[in-house]
Amino acid sequence: MQITSRDNSLLRKARAVRDGKDNEHIFVEGLRLCEEAVQSNLEVYAVIISAELAGKDRVKTRIEEITSRSQRIGFVSEKLLESISFTKTPQGIVLLAQRPEAGKAELQRRLGPTPLVLVLHQMNNPVNVGAIVRTAEAGGVTGIITTSNTNDPFSPKALRGAMGSAFRLPFWTNASFTEALELCRENDIATVATAVRSGITYTELDWTSPRALILGPESTGLSTEELAATDEIITIPMRRPVESLNVSVASGIVIYEAARQRMLKS
Repeated sequence: MQITSRDNSLLRKARAVRDGKDNEHIFVEGLRLCEEAVQSNLEVYAVIISAELAGKDRVKTRIEEITSRSQRIGFVSEKLLESISFTKTPQGIVLLAQRPEAGKAELQRRLGPTPLVLVLHQMNNPVNVGAIVRTAEAGGVTGIITTSNTNDPFSPKALRGAMGSAFRLPFWTNASFTEALELCRENDIATVATAVRSGITYTELDWTSPRALILGPESTGLSTEELAATDEIITIPMRRPVESLNVSVASGIVIYEAARQRMLKS
């Protein structure tokens, strides 16, 4: 299907998904990320490709694999693709896929015997969310809970940072902080909060048992009441005058300590 300026219903659909006005689908941009979506068996609603990219022999097979899974295919000019692109420099291909299931039941189903759960609480930077999701999969995290007011892990910017990990990890999105803690207690998962000071050093904690690492807002961290509601509080030692680490860096340090301990035990 060739899309023209007179037949732009698919372009309107893409803009709505890109801007978060369509809750059924996600906006995936770039050849590599589109391939990740297809390989993760997401249901593909539509693929929009620039005529320039479609004409390149070196990616012909890769594009055919993506489009073979799509219900709708549109070929557009670079200018039209630029009008829906999320990036400053269009990457030649946009895919609209069914939004992955992201509820409590799906997360619980995949917890396993010794889960390592990540809770992202009111984290509003999509770059941080995407980086944390990617690190989580690499470090063996079982699943992720995001609370209300946390950036959508399936937003275009977060997806780009996660580089496919968001397609494979189980999520429970838009939970409340209380609901996240309740799920952990229902499944005998000890909750671990991060704080700049006052906690035990993160390496002192036994990470080989079921644990949930809770990360708070980038600017303020968890409140005093939220810290008090968790089972353990940990901190990452830092040399002064540094007072804090970027939350995605801090999460990586702790996740890989948990991975190290679990690897030694296994």
